[in-house]
Amino acid sequence: MRVVIGEDQALMREGLALLIEQDGSEVVGRAADAPDLLRKVGAHRPDLVVADIRMPPRNADDGLRAALRIRAEHPEVAVLLLSQHVQRSYATELVEQGTVGVGYLLKQRVADVASFTADLRRVAAGGCVLDPEVVATMMARPRRDDLLDRLTPRQLEVLALMAEGRSNVAIAERLTLTKKAVARHVSHIYDTLNLELAEEDHRRVLAVVRYLSR
Repeated sequence: MRVVIGEDQALMREGLALLIEQDGSEVVGRAADAPDLLRKVGAHRPDLVVADIRMPPRNADDGLRAALRIRAEHPEVAVLLLSQHVQRSYATELVEQGTVGVGYLLKQRVADVASFTADLRRVAAGGCVLDPEVVATMMARPRRDDLLDRLTPRQLEVLALMAEGRSNVAIAERLTLTKKAVARHVSHIYDTLNLELAEEDHRRVLAVVRYLSR
């Protein structure tokens, strides 16, 4: 796996590079600001970009803006964003372009090296990883979608774990359910949200986007 890192803090940038290389991947580019991140991605066409949301030159959401541009111009490149704090709007904006090969984690998750590197590989393989704290914040929002209000508490738990990028097998393990029970819950979620099976649409992605856009 070839990786480009976007992080303005040198210690964090080199720490990420060390973890990634120790996991067997290759860091092909390091960028300290958003414009350079875009240049490095264009030059190296990596498998994965790991970037901070807040980066120079404005030290605002420059990393997020760069990530959205990367996903638009290089859809084959997976993107994992890191943030110091939970920003619900950032996660929503990120997944509105699709949940294939995308992730958003709090920086504190990097300390759990095994979990973090597993999340990197999952995103690079086309999965979706969302920080549990981001999902919990979204669940605490006042509900304005009548269809989501019709979901049972257990179905909301299943949908929240789907939003974290978990497979049905992982959801079954987390909630101590059988795989068949999870599949039934997922099917009921699709039915409740009026998500019909269609070749051109991915119902799991649509359900997660509906959930995160509440």
